[in-house]
Amino acid sequence: MTIGELPAVVSREEWLAARRELLIREKELTRARDRLNADRRRLPMVRVEQDYAFEGPAGPVGLADLFDGRPQLVVHHFMFAPDWDAACASCSSAAEGIAGLRRLHIRNTTLVAVSRAPYPKIAAFRERMGGTFPWYSSFGGDFNYDFHATLDDRVAPVMLHFRDAGELNVPWTGGPWTTSLRGTEMPGLSTFLRTDEGIFHTYSTYGRGLEEFHNGNPYLDLTVLGRQEPWEEPKGRATPLGLHVGGPAMRLPDGPERP
Repeated sequence: MTIGELPAVVSREEWLAARRELLIREKELTRARDRLNADRRRLPMVRVEQDYAFEGPAGPVGLADLFDGRPQLVVHHFMFAPDWDAACASCSSAAEGIAGLRRLHIRNTTLVAVSRAPYPKIAAFRERMGGTFPWYSSFGGDFNYDFHATLDDRVAPVMLHFRDAGELNVPWTGGPWTTSLRGTEMPGLSTFLRTDEGIFHTYSTYGRGLEEFHNGNPYLDLTVLGRQEPWEEPKGRATPLGLHVGGPAMRLPDGPERP
């Protein structure tokens, strides 16, 4: 691979001084993240009125069943349309990091994936990828549309990154919403709370809000070459690999690492 201009080589003392200076900014970010997380926990919530239907390994289930007896539920909106032969490569990459869920379970939280593909397709793909997390089909239902993981104005009002169709500038086209975009699948993550009073939607995020769940990114962000994506600074340091979300070299986890 080609590597551009590297950082300056300095003495250990000079490195330590620079590292301490950066540490000040890292601590500022940590405190800012703590404040943001607290504000996220203060968000108001919305009662879920519809009893959405899903299919899993035990057959048909409702939204309440996905909680598996716990009060909190995290749903990965996993891009897998009914007519696709395989799930999204980017979502599949993120799913590699969904391993042991014990730390969530002992903290009263269940995590599942939901896709629109029929359950037999999901089950076959999950086995192929070696996934161990619960994965349900919302085939034929409104769940994906209502939580803006599938965009189709014929089914539900379109919202992308919390902007409706009238104010939307589609990131990958640079233009407005058009009918040609109907059926677009979006990655996302939504959280829910179940109490004696019902089920509530508490949070959703999309786009780069999911990048923390691509488990390699936090490690790569600590390195000199970074993620090796075209937007990163300093420019020219590393050749972009095309492995970013939607990149031309993005492959399913069991496919070749290079095109």
